[in-house]
Amino acid sequence: MKIGAAMFFTDYSMTPADLARALEERGFESVWSPEHSHIPLSRKTPFPQGGELPKAYYDVMDPFVSLTAAASVTTTLRVGTGVCLVAQRDPIQTAKLVASIDQVSNGRFLFGIGNGWNAEEMADHGTAFETRHKLARERVEAMKRIWTQSKPEYHGEFVNFDPMMTWPKPTQKPHPPVIVGGAFPFAARRALRYGDGWMPHRRRKQYDDVTTLLPQFKQMAAEANRPLDTVPVTVWGAKDADQVKRDRDAGIDRVILQLEAAKADVVLPVLDRWAEIVRNV
Repeated sequence: MKIGAAMFFTDYSMTPADLARALEERGFESVWSPEHSHIPLSRKTPFPQGGELPKAYYDVMDPFVSLTAAASVTTTLRVGTGVCLVAQRDPIQTAKLVASIDQVSNGRFLFGIGNGWNAEEMADHGTAFETRHKLARERVEAMKRIWTQSKPEYHGEFVNFDPMMTWPKPTQKPHPPVIVGGAFPFAARRALRYGDGWMPHRRRKQYDDVTTLLPQFKQMAAEANRPLDTVPVTVWGAKDADQVKRDRDAGIDRVILQLEAAKADVVLPVLDRWAEIVRNV
């Protein structure tokens, strides 16, 4: 099983390059960068995990910039968005960002996506909360055409463009894996419809243990005629070695350790403790 680590990269955390080097040295599979363009001061939407919104959500750097820095100092570590808010991004420009970082990383990019929870943040981007899921699906479908066709075009309700020329194309074929983040069952259904993996968050209030959902997910995959190996499950959140082993035995493909947005003196001891888990699992 694969083990990755995530950090809200800020001006007071480890740099993406320093963390990436530390993760690769310790055998981690991947590094992940979350995304929020901003947080409106008119806070009406509650934080999905409960409590106050952590400061790092206000301060996080752009994930594509952070992950490019991480990729530039590593050779095997995969770099992933966890998650890119596609409902808040232009699909043509985002398709170019994805293809570009996949090129400069030599095919190491993982495109984790999510449809978002903060209605006020979306509104500032001109995105309606009520239709964000269909908008995101159309944008992903449009990006796939851009990545795989020499003269792509797309005509939907929210995304519409005539044939165009746009390069580069991604190194990975047909494109980097689109790993759909979100809660069960709706995000799982979206992953089966247009994704290459599902990424639930372990701390969601809707469920105590993601692994208990796997039988239902397997049944959904069978009904959708999707072989399970085409939609591997990445679990966001890892606590200890015992939990990681249970995840592995349940068929989870990857777990992601959430790190504090802090400097090396705080983070490196955590990574050193996890290095043994990485080696053993």
